[in-house]
Amino acid sequence: MPVLKYKSRTTAVDEDGYLINFNDWDEDVARELAARAGVGELTSESIDILQFIRDHFKTYKFFPIVGSICKTVREPKDCVTEKFINPLVAWKIAGLPHPDEPIISLLEAGQSPG
Repeated sequence: MPVLKYKSRTTAVDEDGYLINFNDWDEDVARELAARAGVGELTSESIDILQFIRDHFKTYKFFPIVGSICKTVREPKDCVTEKFINPLVAWKIAGLPHPDEPIISLLEAGQSPG
């Protein structure tokens, strides 16, 4: 099983780089996942977006509507694409479980599942 190595820790990921254990996520993991995705340095605003995505997923078991993410964290309406390229990248960096193919297609198209 592949692992994500960061600082002095390791965390299990699947073949596509998604976290195996939702609870292994923290800001250090997010920064390493972002670096692997080519996103660059995460800002405090980026971390707020990721935390909102995680909280929403934990509560409702699905990805939030993309437009609601930016509104809720008081960022410009395209904050997800500006910070993470597309919602699928944000999904991975937020440490959510590997999505099914229909979800991947929706997120790659910039749409919200659910």
